Amino acid sequence: MEGSYKERRDSFYNQIDHFWDRLYGMEYALYDYIPLSNRQVAEVQQATEEVYSIFKKTNQLVRLAEEETLIQLGVPKQTLSLLKKENISFETVIGRFDFVDTKNGLKIVEFNADTPTFIKEVFEVNGKVANSFDCADPNEGEDEKIGKNVRAAVNQLSDYLGLMEYPYVVFTAHKEDIEDRETLNYLMKSAKIPGAAFIPLDELIVNTSEGEAGVYDQDGKKIDIVYRHTYPLEALVRDHTDDGYLIGEAFLQLVEHKKVGILNPPSAFLMQTKAMLAVIWGLHEANHPYFSDYDHQIIETYFLPTYLDEEPFLETGEKYVSKPVFGREGDTVRIKQFGRVIGEETHNTYDEFIKVFQKYVELPTAVVNTELGAKEMHLLIGSFVVGEKASAFGFRAGAAITDNLSYFLPCVVKGDT
Repeated sequence: MEGSYKERRDSFYNQIDHFWDRLYGMEYALYDYIPLSNRQVAEVQQATEEVYSIFKKTNQLVRLAEEETLIQLGVPKQTLSLLKKENISFETVIGRFDFVDTKNGLKIVEFNADTPTFIKEVFEVNGKVANSFDCADPNEGEDEKIGKNVRAAVNQLSDYLGLMEYPYVVFTAHKEDIEDRETLNYLMKSAKIPGAAFIPLDELIVNTSEGEAGVYDQDGKKIDIVYRHTYPLEALVRDHTDDGYLIGEAFLQLVEHKKVGILNPPSAFLMQTKAMLAVIWGLHEANHPYFSDYDHQIIETYFLPTYLDEEPFLETGEKYVSKPVFGREGDTVRIKQFGRVIGEETHNTYDEFIKVFQKYVELPTAVVNTELGAKEMHLLIGSFVVGEKASAFGFRAGAAITDNLSYFLPCVVKGDT
């Protein structure tokens, strides 16, 4: 393909429908790639499966904790009773680990188990980029698996709800947010669920009237399952109408009474709190027998020291990261040393949430092509678990704290070592 980088890039991405290759008027998807070996691909997949096994085991333990303990972990009290229920066999249908490739191997920095974005990029677009460069796609075939597992989750949830007919499934997101909206449309297209529809969040109707309780579409049709993949429960519990009606809490009451089902399941929300990292590390440091010797080995290999207070790092003088238990896109994340902030993301949207404190690790860098020329950027790996199995993964390229202005950097397979 001839021409400048911008011409080649625009010519390529203009062929992809319903994709946000630009965000906020700026380049988002790069027309470049990171080359990987088959060994590196296998390492990411192994790390994803092993780390997920620890999160799943921990989630099953924490679910049994007293409500006071869950509140101390930052879980909103409005969700507590929901978290005790197991409505499908998956702790999460689709989750995404964020890994840093350090000199000591892959390290997990967080797990977005409930509302992960970056899906269309790695499951669909990455392969198109790889093909355009005549390279192999490390995520080949994973797009079919994501659809299959969404259907499986819908079927299981339908059984849990006691539905006698095929469910009416609605995929929902904020319609003005192209990333959220088109992510849900991609999931709906992949799932191939008969009769499913995309309906914006503000067009869903919550009815708590006796005999009619449920969630309805704008035509008055009762919805059986709401796939709210990009709308986090911590936001939902605070959602209210213009006149102050707590519509989010009303919605959750309908979920609790099986008037409607939601996916990802509530168990994914529990697993998403970053306090789970502190629980895992605390049990590991105490050499707790709940974890097997092999579990402890996994934790030692992939996890970073993480605590609910910063005292351990004040004593050692190590750099550490302060981050809210709920949040996204690097918002309210601060790099600290001896209690002083030495780097931070400019937004502080999630300052009200409880914080965790995690050992700081440097993100590796690479020089990549952009419309502004070649730039050295920090790399973060987003690796998905789908139906509790390792799935597609990809790279974000940006600042030392990965934020919503980071680029999508495709990856390809080149070589065996």
